[in-house]
Amino acid sequence: MSTTAVTVRPGPRRERSRRMRRLTWHLVCLALLAVLLYPVLWLLSMSFKPASEIVSSLSLLPETFILSNYTEALEGSAGIGVWRFFANSLIVAGLCVAGNVVSCALAAYAFARLRFPLRGPLFAFMIATLMLPTHVVLIPQYTIFNELNMIDTFWPLVLPKFLATEAFFVFLMVQFMRNLPEELGQAARIDGCGPIRAFLHVFLPLSKPALVTTAIFSFIWTWNDFLSQLIYLNSPENYTLPLALRLFVDQTSESSYGPMFAMSVLTLLPVVLFFLAFQRLLVEGVSTSGLGGS
Repeated sequence: MSTTAVTVRPGPRRERSRRMRRLTWHLVCLALLAVLLYPVLWLLSMSFKPASEIVSSLSLLPETFILSNYTEALEGSAGIGVWRFFANSLIVAGLCVAGNVVSCALAAYAFARLRFPLRGPLFAFMIATLMLPTHVVLIPQYTIFNELNMIDTFWPLVLPKFLATEAFFVFLMVQFMRNLPEELGQAARIDGCGPIRAFLHVFLPLSKPALVTTAIFSFIWTWNDFLSQLIYLNSPENYTLPLALRLFVDQTSESSYGPMFAMSVLTLLPVVLFFLAFQRLLVEGVSTSGLGGS
C-alpha cells in the first residue's frame, strides 16, 4: 500500500504574518545599526566642515565641504608631523602584540598542559585579577617605573606585556589548549619531545586561532589606549596618535576642531582595516576557544 506525502502550505494570513514579523525584525536591526553608526558618520562629517560651521551648525551634512582639515592634520602639531605620531603608535602596538602573544602563550601552556605545585590556586589568582580595576595598580606601577627611570619612554607600556599580565588572553589560550586532544601530548612524549619541544612543535602551531585573536585584540586595545599613554608619556615627540589629538585643543588660543576631527578619522582607519582583514580569524578564534559557547 503506497502512501503519498502531502505538503501543507501555510494560509495567506499566516504567510502575511510571517512576512510582517520578518520585516519588523529587519527594520529594528537597521534602526540599531543607524544608532551605532551615527557617531562615526557625525565624526566623518565634522572632518569636512570649517571651524565656524562645526561650532554653530547642527546639521549632519556639511554646508561647506573642505579638505584643508586633512591637510592640516597631516602636517601635525607642535612642530611634529603626523607620521611621527603614527610611527610611535605602530611601535607601541606592535611590541604589545608580540609581548602578549609570546608571554600569554607560554603561561597558558603551563596552566593547561603542565603539572606543577599550586597550579590551581595560581590560575584562580590570575583569573581574579580580571576583576581588579586598572586604576588600583596605576600608582604602584608608576612608582616602580619612575624608580627605574622609565617614565616618558615606551617601556612602561610595553614591558608588562612580556610578563603575561593580560589575564584575559591567558584564559582564552588556556581554554583553547585544554580542548586539544590529550593524545597529542602523549605522542610527543613518546617521540622524545620535552615540554618545550612539545609546545613549539605541537601545541603552538595548533593554537593559531587563539594566537590571532590575542594579536587582534591586543592591537586594537593598544592602538586606542589613552589613559596609560597619558600617564607615562610626557614629551610630544613620544606621543602616540590618541595623545596627539590633544595638541589640537589649546586652552589659551583657538582650538583646531576641524583638523582634530580629521586626525580622529585617520586614527580610526588602521583599526578598521586591521579588523576587516582578520575578521574571519577573529570569529574563528573566539568560537574555538570556548568563549563563544562551543
